[in-house]
Amino acid sequence: MQLNLTKPICFFDLETTGVNISKDRIVEISILKVFPNGTEESKTWLVNPEMTIPKEVIEIHGITNEKVANEPTFKELSKEIHNMIKDSDLGGFNSNRFDIPLLAEEMLRADIDFDMKNRLAIDVQTIFHKMEQRTLSAAYKFYCDKNLDGAHSAEADTNATYEVLKAQIEKYDEVENNTKFLAEFSSRKKFADFAGFIAYNKEGVECFSFGKHKGKLVTEVLEKEPGYFGWLLNADFPLYTKKVLTSIKLRSFNNKLG
Repeated sequence: MQLNLTKPICFFDLETTGVNISKDRIVEISILKVFPNGTEESKTWLVNPEMTIPKEVIEIHGITNEKVANEPTFKELSKEIHNMIKDSDLGGFNSNRFDIPLLAEEMLRADIDFDMKNRLAIDVQTIFHKMEQRTLSAAYKFYCDKNLDGAHSAEADTNATYEVLKAQIEKYDEVENNTKFLAEFSSRKKFADFAGFIAYNKEGVECFSFGKHKGKLVTEVLEKEPGYFGWLLNADFPLYTKKVLTSIKLRSFNNKLG
């Protein structure tokens, strides 16, 4: 079958130095770009993370420090990667909670203004968990009746994710072949940032979801306690969370001027 697309979608997978969104780095990225007419374009890069890959992580994905020592850094690759995905929606397996947030951090560190405002995100894992509760290898076996050879290889996981999504759409009548539906169906709680520090309340307005200001509107807190904004920017929060906070503050300031 062919996905019903209104714009390209890039399925992608990351292999990394760990699972800390703010601190860990990409060591491999694979992207499969699918166009509305069904044509496909794929690319895989090994990346020098500029930090040591822990032994326990190497045992999972098999990418050693020696293997990436002479590869380009993410900053060196960032424009090429951004050019491939900038006009596209994004898809992945656990991508809403891990791959997209970590990619955003890498892009912002490389001074690329990465944003999700005008793109949809489809998390195939969420659809799978809502319907079957399994891992990617099991999903591949369940939906495609194939064994996932090369699991924890970014390219194998990326291609399997794309195949699983198409099989999910064919299997479930309630899962529509429509990127907007798939993005909404595969989303979890609604947050303004990836890390979940800034949530939307029932009225769709940004509020803090942590700490002493949990549940309070971001604009009201920043207005009544200006020093809190400075503390947030200097604290160990993800760059994308800081970008969202800055955007809210600027929007509030411009609204007052208007």
